Amino acid sequence: MYSCINGATTMPYTLEQDLEAAAKAGFDAVEIWSRKLDAYLENHDVTELKACLDTFGLRAASLCPYGLVGFDDNRTQLQEIERAAEIAAAIDCPVLLVCADAPPEGMDRDRAFDTMAAAARSYAERAAAHGVKIAIEPLGRHPFIPGPREALEVIERAGHGSLGLMMDFFHYYKSDVPLADVLSIPTELLLIVHVDDCEDLPLADLTDQHRVYMGEGVIPLGQMLGALRSKGYDGALSVEIFREEYWEKDPVEISVDAKAAYDRMMEV
Repeated sequence: MYSCINGATTMPYTLEQDLEAAAKAGFDAVEIWSRKLDAYLENHDVTELKACLDTFGLRAASLCPYGLVGFDDNRTQLQEIERAAEIAAAIDCPVLLVCADAPPEGMDRDRAFDTMAAAARSYAERAAAHGVKIAIEPLGRHPFIPGPREALEVIERAGHGSLGLMMDFFHYYKSDVPLADVLSIPTELLLIVHVDDCEDLPLADLTDQHRVYMGEGVIPLGQMLGALRSKGYDGALSVEIFREEYWEKDPVEISVDAKAAYDRMMEV
């Protein structure tokens, strides 16, 4: 497993600032936030981005987030995925991270899974053309894909080898995902992991703004890491924390604090 930081952790700052801060903090990789990527490419090209990553000694673990639209017109999103996959391939980034929408009220659940699977397959086909994979992100208490069981159902029905899923400590905690469900995720389908912690609040009350650095909250980090180690997961552990209190700090300070918490977590 290797260290990574997500652009959400340093949300107010530019992609260039994110890369410099991640390198100074000692991270191995970054997840590039899509809005920051778009802003960067207004005045730079992909070759410059690859050179910047190389200069800082960083790899790109994912580009994120993108919408996985299954229950509405998704032509715009498919175009975004094609463009993102082309960029990802050019910077040796293996994964595009997507978050799903939800079916309309009253739709039969079996039909909903088939509909989402068809959309996911379309995304995967476009990403695979560039050698890139799609990771579906379960979201805490999401009405359709709150955990790995539902994501795996979509992946199985889609039947495409460029589809996988991700794990986010916060979202899995909020959805009260059983440890057995984590252990049952096929390791080859687990494409990336977000690491974080959160305040001690009722699960239904938790929002992204309640995330904190690892070791400062109530998520059973040792249990989560133990499950990943037992599965032989060797991918990115990416720090993703949405907290305005942290965002007020300098990006280097945020990244250094995040890396220190990450290092302490890895000693658990």
